[in-house]
Amino acid sequence: MRLKSSAARMGIGAACLVLVGTSAVRAEAVFDGLAGAWSGIGTMKPSDGPREKVRCKVAYNVTRPGRSLTLDLRCASDAYKMVLSANIEQSGTELSGNWFESEYRQGGKVYGSNKDGLIEARIEGNTVAALVTIQTRSNHQSFLMEAPGSWMSEVAIELNKDAR
Repeated sequence: MRLKSSAARMGIGAACLVLVGTSAVRAEAVFDGLAGAWSGIGTMKPSDGPREKVRCKVAYNVTRPGRSLTLDLRCASDAYKMVLSANIEQSGTELSGNWFESEYRQGGKVYGSNKDGLIEARIEGNTVAALVTIQTRSNHQSFLMEAPGSWMSEVAIELNKDAR
């Protein structure tokens, strides 16, 4: 059962990572507005169980104004804890990057597109393959991850930028 739980935790963590990394590139050169801290709540849905509440905190650091971003993400529920980091690049409407989850020592790639404020991305790793849809409006981000066939079939989170 522990293996199943670890795979689920990786799926949630990777999904949260994509939430954070790709939501930052809602439109060209919007990384600058993301610098700072964000937090929020949501749910995750295992394929064989009930929805569970999740809380997340994200710290964004713009490393190349409007084009590059590093982030640190921490998410927790009653059943798990995730600590993720990522590097995301934007070129035109295309985005790409890498993610790494330190507690379970897993990582992978992030890639997708940003068209008219809608992010459609794919995350991949040894234990994860998921599609993500993200929208950012002002100081609010909505995230949906769908991973049919995976133990963690859905993650939905709403984040707000913390007051300075």
